[in-house]
Amino acid sequence: MDKKLRVGILGATGMVGQRFISLLEDHPWFEVVTAAASPRSAGKTYEEAVGERWKMKKPMPEGVKKLVVSDVNEVEKAASSVDFVFSAVDMSKDEIRAIEEAYARTETPVVSNNSAHRWTPDVPMVIPEINSEHFEVIKDQKKRLGTKKGFIAVKPNCSIQSYAPCLAAWREFGPKEVVATTYQAISGAGKTFKDWPEMVENIIPYIGGEEEKSEQEPLRVLGHVECGQIVKAAFPKITCQCIRVPVLDGHTAAVFINFEKKPSKEELIEKLVSYRGFPQKEGLPSAPKQFIQYLEEDNRPQVSLDVNYENGMGISIGRLRQDTMFDYKFIGLSHNTVRGAAGGAVLCAEALTAKGYIQAK
Repeated sequence: MDKKLRVGILGATGMVGQRFISLLEDHPWFEVVTAAASPRSAGKTYEEAVGERWKMKKPMPEGVKKLVVSDVNEVEKAASSVDFVFSAVDMSKDEIRAIEEAYARTETPVVSNNSAHRWTPDVPMVIPEINSEHFEVIKDQKKRLGTKKGFIAVKPNCSIQSYAPCLAAWREFGPKEVVATTYQAISGAGKTFKDWPEMVENIIPYIGGEEEKSEQEPLRVLGHVECGQIVKAAFPKITCQCIRVPVLDGHTAAVFINFEKKPSKEELIEKLVSYRGFPQKEGLPSAPKQFIQYLEEDNRPQVSLDVNYENGMGISIGRLRQDTMFDYKFIGLSHNTVRGAAGGAVLCAEALTAKGYIQAK
């Protein structure tokens, strides 16, 4: 790419916004030129607006420290200096839907980490390795919005990343029933242990809205495009429990699965490790070289050893074995704020750029 695309971050001061800032430092295609946040942060430098709330392990990039934060609600002004935006705003769902559509109508593509548009029929919800063909509905969305370049695309919930890729890799065997329990890190709530000391040595068996998302969103990812909208898959039937655990980063899933055609363990592992999607074929900058790794050790995957596999963009699977009630069971692990949040959205933006949907204004 001759010239980097100009990027804005909506909700730039929050935890996911900070992750976007961190991941985009020295990105070969994209450059952060606008940071937008709430009116209370507007007018301050990014460094002043974040203050003591910087939550990333890496230091704040020098290139953003002196950016003057824009008011995210001043849509025309914030959109005027960028080619596209990432959205990580902290608002109600109705407010998110309205502001993301407002940015799209300025002919500014929006790649969103938020859940507000995940079930809008003509908004693609994409894990690029699995369903990048769903970007086809963007042309119908543009007709609805009355735009030529502006649109919204979203990534799915962080909780499904540790097992939905397996369902895609094993599609030919007909996954029909899935029982999953996810053990979710506190950063998924935008917290650190300093912010949330009551999570130390604690487990909370409830995360609002997560179980419904975990049961339904994989079906939309595995669905198909029909008449300008996404139609979700009928199978597998999924039931899920979501538990908050005292881990900073990394969502683990314990999964039981039944198939229409019962494969061998060797066939299942081969499908996992050989699975490649559009990002790998195109060599996108943030794409893991190997999307899914299989770990043979009985005590893997582990958060402390495996969460940063492929810079946090890969999926780790282990303990695949036959079960007494289901065909198989396994453990999955994904990085919830990299692959599951900002990193997944960056990869979506790279795929959209490679396919020509995002261009310089």
